[in-house]
Amino acid sequence: MRFSTLSLAALLLAAPLAQAQTAPNGAKHPATPTATAPAPASSAPDRLDLDDVRNFSRVYEIVRQAYVEPVDNKTLMKAAISGMLSGLDPHSEYLDKDGLAELNEDTTGQYGGLGIEVLQVDGTLRIVAPIDDTPAARAGIKPGDTIVKINGKPVDAENIDEMFKELRGDPGSKITLTILHEKSDKPIDMPLVRERISVTSVKTREIEPGYAYIRISQFQDDTAADLEKKLGELIRKNGAQKGAILDLRSNPGGLLTAAVGVSDDFLDSGTIVTTRGRLQDSNLSFEAHAGDLLHGAPMVVLVDNGTASAAEIVSGALKDNRRALIIGRRTFGKGVVQTVLPLDADHAVKITTARYYTPKGTSIQAEGIKPDIALADLSVNKADSPPTLISSEADLPNHLANEDGAAGHDIDNDGSAENAKLATQDYALSQALNVLKGLALNRTGPAAVAAPSKH
Repeated sequence: MRFSTLSLAALLLAAPLAQAQTAPNGAKHPATPTATAPAPASSAPDRLDLDDVRNFSRVYEIVRQAYVEPVDNKTLMKAAISGMLSGLDPHSEYLDKDGLAELNEDTTGQYGGLGIEVLQVDGTLRIVAPIDDTPAARAGIKPGDTIVKINGKPVDAENIDEMFKELRGDPGSKITLTILHEKSDKPIDMPLVRERISVTSVKTREIEPGYAYIRISQFQDDTAADLEKKLGELIRKNGAQKGAILDLRSNPGGLLTAAVGVSDDFLDSGTIVTTRGRLQDSNLSFEAHAGDLLHGAPMVVLVDNGTASAAEIVSGALKDNRRALIIGRRTFGKGVVQTVLPLDADHAVKITTARYYTPKGTSIQAEGIKPDIALADLSVNKADSPPTLISSEADLPNHLANEDGAAGHDIDNDGSAENAKLATQDYALSQALNVLKGLALNRTGPAAVAAPSKH
């Protein structure tokens, strides 16, 4: 998958409510966008120099006549347009029919491929994030990895578009990626089999009784509605939650409206995000409505260097509105919005038209969001320790019994074994849970008493 975070914004900016998510059974209305002041435009005229037009024409003719192999005019014009857009920033690009189809697949979560978000950086293919439960994730591909070869052919600036297209293909077809892990100097070959990727962007469960775990892997058309449905079912089944962990690690982003909808699901009021650009339609402010799915129960948001774009919008909204603590590593830092402008039925340009700003007016472009509590990328192992003969008063001979203790009560079951198991599986998640428990203990007032109801 191409790094298409916050794309399909043509509809989002021109008619922002058209793509907003709603949920059945009286779900919360989508956050309302309002116009903001446009970014200042330069007053100095920038006229096109005729010499530049002549140079372009000359280069075009030289390539067409003198290049070692014949190149048709259509191919040359496509390359010229693509070069003009790619020279602006890493996210602007020319989309043909196949590109538009891929963009649609990205936002619906249905495509044939490996399940990775890839960014073209200086003639290389850099992994932004693997998507949960896909061939890439199961193979051990991580954010920050670089694809150096595909099927034995080196990736370089000359063939990067061709190599990128190789990542997708028919389910069942085989491909071998040569991956260079971050902070490693030894590339490794990873044989993979493409699958039909049907990304379910939201997963929920109780990580412990009373503590919800919400995993959002990307932001697509149905993410906000899916969150409302699944979290509602969890609360109806298990009762009100004391707190929740929202896991946005390795979430590459997606649709702006999905990010706004998810943020609104945990906020009762306040600004979610603002966008500012040169076009009037690019200047919007999204405000939250009353109707917090968790009724104010404390939240922790887990992030890392693969948390990008739409996922950063949610992180910034919850952080600046003091709704959640952000724990983990500094986020990716993609703070710009792309608009898809159709040229005809089969062609469009995806161009960066706005920057977005967190509720406090902060741009995270190339900076990311700094966590409230930083965690290094660590794994832990259970320490070896000799058996202990006496570990408590209860182990001493002739000890007095607790008059209130139930017969046969397991005093050793203090939860530390479960904590050790979670910490060895996912250190960051175990730390987030410990922080969340502290927030829940410190919270005053009753927790949610009913399943979420939005009006």
